[in-house]
Amino acid sequence: MVAPLRADIAREQGDELDDLVPDWLNVPDAAERMGTDAGAVRRMLQERQLLAVRRTERKIVMVPADFCTPEGPLQHLRGTLSVLLDSGFNDVETIRWLFTPDESLPGTPVQAMQANRKTEVRRRAQALSF
Repeated sequence: MVAPLRADIAREQGDELDDLVPDWLNVPDAAERMGTDAGAVRRMLQERQLLAVRRTERKIVMVPADFCTPEGPLQHLRGTLSVLLDSGFNDVETIRWLFTPDESLPGTPVQAMQANRKTEVRRRAQALSF
């Protein structure tokens, strides 16, 4: 039996992320962007390499587009997700934190990770658990 996607748990709060997350991809589109198949994306979601929430009236599993690159999941995303989830954040709170502007970075944590500044992002994420 396959474990339920975390997206099922987060469906009630997904719409509040629309103001923060500029673009979303459904599972087949995320797979196409990363050069893989939908089954591999579902495994990435189950293994916490990616996060998703259920969005739209049809409650479709959607991944923030910034998490997906032609090489696969955004570099350093998995470790950063681990830090945030270990700090007690749920999926929606994690996505919200990654896409909320932080003047000290500057920009958002996900933008900092795209610029290969994972250490700064993880330092801030670790501080949240104290």
